[in-house]
Formats: sequence, C-alpha cells, structure tokens
Amino acid sequence: MPFTPPNESTPLIQVVSVRPRRDRYPHTALRRFCTVALLATLIAVVVLFLIPTQWPLGDPKHGGHHHHWGWGNSTPPIGKPNSREKLSYKDLTKILLDTPDAEKAREWSKYYTSGPHLAGKNLSQAEWTRDRWEEFGVKSDIAAYDVYINYPLGHRLALLESSGSRDTQYKVKHECNLEEDVLEEDETTGLENRIPTFHGYSASGNVTAQYVFVNYGTYADFEDLVAANVSLSGKIALAKYGKIFRGLKIKRAEELEMIGVVIYTDPEEDGEITEQNGYKAYPDGPARNPSAVQRGSVQFLSILPGDPTTPGYPSLPGVPRQEPISIPKIPSLPISYTEAIPLLKALNGHGPNAGDFDERWQGGKLGYKGVKYHIGPSPPGLVLNLVNEQEYVTTPLWNVIGVINGTIPDEVVVLGNHRDAWIAGGAGDPNSGSATMNEVVRSFGVALANGWKPLRTIVFASWDGEEYGLVGSTEWVEQYVPWLKATAVAYFNCDVSARGHTFKTSASPILNQVIYEVTSLVPSPNQTIEYQTVGDLWDGRIDTMGSGSDFTAFQDFAGTPSIDLGFGGGPGDAVYHYHSNYDSFHWMSEFGDTDFTYHIAISKILNLLTARFVEMPVFALNTTDYAKQLSKYLDDVQKHDDGTLRAEALSQPVLFKMLEKAISDLLDAAISFDTKAQKLAEKFEKSSTWQRSRLMREIKEVNTKYKYFERRFLYEPGLDSRSWFKHVVFAPGKWTGYAGATFPGLVEALDEHDEVAAWKWAFIIEGLIKSAQVWLEADP
Repeated sequence: MPFTPPNESTPLIQVVSVRPRRDRYPHTALRRFCTVALLATLIAVVVLFLIPTQWPLGDPKHGGHHHHWGWGNSTPPIGKPNSREKLSYKDLTKILLDTPDAEKAREWSKYYTSGPHLAGKNLSQAEWTRDRWEEFGVKSDIAAYDVYINYPLGHRLALLESSGSRDTQYKVKHECNLEEDVLEEDETTGLENRIPTFHGYSASGNVTAQYVFVNYGTYADFEDLVAANVSLSGKIALAKYGKIFRGLKIKRAEELEMIGVVIYTDPEEDGEITEQNGYKAYPDGPARNPSAVQRGSVQFLSILPGDPTTPGYPSLPGVPRQEPISIPKIPSLPISYTEAIPLLKALNGHGPNAGDFDERWQGGKLGYKGVKYHIGPSPPGLVLNLVNEQEYVTTPLWNVIGVINGTIPDEVVVLGNHRDAWIAGGAGDPNSGSATMNEVVRSFGVALANGWKPLRTIVFASWDGEEYGLVGSTEWVEQYVPWLKATAVAYFNCDVSARGHTFKTSASPILNQVIYEVTSLVPSPNQTIEYQTVGDLWDGRIDTMGSGSDFTAFQDFAGTPSIDLGFGGGPGDAVYHYHSNYDSFHWMSEFGDTDFTYHIAISKILNLLTARFVEMPVFALNTTDYAKQLSKYLDDVQKHDDGTLRAEALSQPVLFKMLEKAISDLLDAAISFDTKAQKLAEKFEKSSTWQRSRLMREIKEVNTKYKYFERRFLYEPGLDSRSWFKHVVFAPGKWTGYAGATFPGLVEALDEHDEVAAWKWAFIIEGLIKSAQVWLEADP
C-alpha cells in the first residue's frame, strides 16, 4: 500500500515545503559528484554512531514464533552514551518504570474529578490538559469538532392510579425521586452544578401508559415476552441494566411499538457485596448506595458510533448533516433501585412471573424488599407517567492531541483516554485513565529531557465526547483515516485504569504476545509473594474486541490493531458506582485504589508497550496468533449459545469447510512469516554495525507487512445494515453493543436463516483471508 506523506490533514506532524530544484551554479555535474561523495561519508557516520543507539542490542527471549527482546538487558553496542545526546533502551525503560508516581496520579485525579466535565462543556479542562502536556515537554494542541448532542432540561417519573377502571383521573401513587442522595462525606455529590440523571441521545417526550417488566431488555428477553403473549405495544418498559448496551434495550422496545423505557440497576449486578448480605452501603461500606443512578448514552452503538448526523465523515464546521438513524425516537430515563422497588412491587400478582421463564430471568436480588418480579402489564388503572425534556444542539467538543515526532514518518503508535464524564466525579470512568495517561505523557517527557530521540512517532489523545457514543475519537479517526491507514501500527486505549484489583484486557490477537510479555515485567500492586508481576496474578484471559470505548473507530473502521486495558472489579472488591455521582474521588480514595498504585501499574504497562513498539526494530506483532484465533472464532460461529449448530439450519456445512481451509492456509503462511521475522530480529541483534545498516531494508519490509496485516480484513462496503463497521472479523454484537462479535456478517446471516447472505459473507471472508495470506507470502 502506498505511504501517504504528511500534509495539512496530518495531525501535528511536521511538514517541510520543498521548491523544485534549479541549477544555481555552473559545473553542476562536478558539484553533484562531490555532494554524493560527502553524503556517502555522512551516511557511514550515521550508521556507525547513531543507529546502534536507536536499535539496541540485547539477549533475545523467544516463545513460539514470537520475537522479542529482554527488557532491561539491552545495552548499546559501542561505548557509553552521553545521556544528553543518546539514551540507551535500557535507560529508557528504567525511566519509564521509575517516573510514574502515585502521588502525582492522586493529584491529577483530584483535579479531573473536582467539577462537572460533560462532553462539550469542558474547554477549561481540555486547555489544562494541553498545558500540562506541554509542560511535560510534549507538543500538544486542541482538535475541535462541531457535534450534535443533547443536554437535560427536565424530567419526571410517577406511578399513577385511578379509582376505578373507567376513571380517567389519576392520582400519584408514587413520585420517583430522580436525584441521587447528597452525602456529607463526599463533597462532589452536593455540588450546585451537579449533572441531573438522564440519558445521552434520549428522545424528548411525555408519555403515560401501563408498563411491563422486561428483565434485561435483551433481544431474547423480548422474544420470550412475545412468545408468552405479553402485551407490549403502547406500553412502557421497565428494564434492568446489564447484559447488553442500554441503547439496544430501547431500540428493541421501540421496534415492538413500546412508547418509553425506564432502566434501573438491580443488586443482582453486585454479586456478594450487597446490603442483603450484611455489607454496609457507600459511604459507610462497599455495597451500592441505594440511590445510585447509572446515566449513559442510549445511542444505537452497534449501528453507528460518533456524531449521528455525520456518519463516516468528520463533524467539521459547515459539513452537511443527515437525519439521525442511530438514536431513539421514544423517551427513556435511568432510576435507582430504590425508586424501582415501588414500581416492581406494584406489578406483584400481575402477569406471569420471572420464574415462569428460563434461567436468564432468574437472579433478581430485591425479593427481600417484597419484589416478586412479576412481568405485568400493570392493570389499566395503574400507569407510569414518563417525562423527558432534552435540548439538542450542535456544539464544539475538544480533543487534546499531543505528538512526539520520530525519525520514521510512516510508523506511528497512538495512545488514548477520554476525559468527559456524566458526572462531576468520574474517578474511575474515565479519570483514572486520565490520571494514568498524564503519567504516561510525563514519563516520555522525562525521557525526552534526558536526550531520548524516538525512532517512531507517538500520538497521545485525551478524547472528548466518548460517553455520548465515542464521538471525539470517532470524528478524529474519520478525519485522519487515510493517514492512519498509512501509518498507524497500534492503538492503546485506557478508559478505566483502576476501579478494582483484577487486571483485564481485550485486544486484537496480533497483539496477544506483547501483552503477556509486558505484564510480566511490571510489578503487581497486590503482591502476595515478593516480586510478583501483574502477569503473575492475571488469569491470562484476553477478550475479543467489542465496543463501548474509544478503540472502536481504530479497530473496526481504520483497521488499527488495538488494546484496551485496566484493573476492573473482582471477587471481594467494593461495588463500583458506574456513571453515578458516587464514582467520586472520595470513593476512589476510600474503596477503589486507595493508594493509587493500580493507576501507576497501568501507566507502566502502557509505557513499556509504547517503548516496545517505538524503539525495537521489528514490531511486536504476531500473525500466527491471529490465524489461530480465526480458527477458534470459526468454531464459535458454528454453534449457537445453546450448542446447536448454525450450519445445520441451512444444511450447508461445506460453507465452514471452505473457511477452515482458508484459515489453515493462512496459518501456514503466518508461521513462516513470523519465523522469518524472528530470525531477522536475531540476526540484527548479533550483527555488526555495518551489517545492521544492510538489514534495515529487510526490517522495513517485514514491518510494512505487519503494519498492513490487520487492514487486510477491512471490507469497504461494511456490514449489512451497519455499513460504518468495516472489519469482517470484529464488530460489536448487533444486539449486545459492548460484547464483541466475531465474523459478524456471517453470524447475523446464519441467525436470520438467510442462506444467500451467509454465502455472500463466507465468500467475502474467504477472499480477505486469502488476501492476507498472499500479503504475507508475496515478495517485496
């Protein structure tokens, strides 16, 4: 693929204009000969003295067909470098491990969580972030976009009842409190300008109707209700948070002609850490505060992320706008489980019981409060009045972009975290990631101050508008997608770096090995044995890329292999108050990451990941792992969740045989290619300075194949009915949103029993797999 040179559409990359050459002096040929001779001498000097400090020596450690070098064992091949002019790889990694500081992370967290920073309303925070990065030594600027979003004006939810079946006059049976409790111990919960409870991209409306409990509101839950002849049309849905992205609950309700949706968080989501089990509620203990409300976007995230009025192109001033198709037309509200209890109890005895359905309907934890989890509908004289008033505007939002320019212009690593939050706090989501990212930027600033000159370019991003639907990152990627396709090697995302004590990650499988490598080098914050690393205490699970954070546009639209990582909740951890006022600095300091060491562990992992890609000669990518995972993904596709075979529904097992053969051939090519890359890396480490200069071209050829490998799986027309998603291997599940789907086009065709579409996608996938195979096997 051709390299796209830096230009006015390249973010913060230096551009030098060159005029056409003209002869200024006589004897041009002689002068040209002398110039060539002089340049040859200078190149020899560069090779002898500069290149060895950029690509350091070190004893290789190998696993399978993956190539990598021992961290900390790399030493410059010649002499002792001057720290102000040259920085060895060993010295660089020492700086990157020693610089992140827990007290600094606490300081950054305190700043970010001290007041509201809703998308499009946080310019001062964007400017503060830019200024800090500049102070750290990283050139930074603000990239603004004009985006279509909503802000809350008013809301109401009331349970009304009439005195008789024919009485149209209602009285209030219960007026729901739509505010979270103000806590004396937690100062940000009482701010006068705190953000109301609402849904991003929710529709305005005032509806009154009977209501139905719809469990989690998944597609399968609604199918159960339809099969049980539960009346849904014209009703309001009462759903639990969880299982799928909240916007898809509303999408399905809307399709079934329901007129509104109310969503609450059942203590079922909290495992053992509940008041029922004897734990005190926050702020006195680790259990959920009963008044906690989860705000959040209800955009149809699996259909289209980003600004819903500019699908596939950036929301720059003056661009044409389209009618949104990825946001609801019916109103919705989030409430606490305290306010859900009267609504659920009012359904007791009406309609079937959750126990009449399968195990997916079991597990609600409000039974001790008198809730029996009947479905309804509520009787005609018992209705909900749902009022949702929203103001929709087109307004600027602000990404902060920092760049450290390397010497290779077409090899770039991008790191990102979003800054906006639904609340004044956001100590976990997103500002644990923001604090972590600041320490990453500061670490590389220290390296620059010590004379480090990076081989490859690093781009840092503080995204705005993630919470509404990955808006800031999506618009930026849409603007720079040609440049990203030509240059981006990897994207590292850190949304929530610390909200518990269990390391969790998802990634493109081409990055699996480097995650194992780096986590084995960073000390764990919760060591049970001295010198344990994050990798020692991690279960090794790497999840499939889905959606719900800023890696989506990079992985699914631009074809940039991505990683998302952080410490999440595990057994015994305090309940995390997601998108609630109680996701605060006080909660983080008392229950989340009390000494901020988990924040710093993620900073160190990101630092080493970045250094590994920026400084080592051969990219830390592995196509063998990718091909092996494709085989596993195909096995998963062949079966429904209940174990029945998808292919049997179409009587077309040959479809899978065709894909199995293509993947097998790709695996053979990948093993051969990774072996070649490994041997090249070993040869480079053992070679002399002059020999290294001759290997540079081979390394560039190998790295180019690695860089474009993920892009071989992009299909430009996109998935059926959601064409923004271009990747044929990864996409968010059409009816899950957060969870990743593999071979999504094929799966959706099989699930819909569409044989024509199934074969269409089988041939598309086979063709792209063969294209990836040819790409690896082709001579330069």
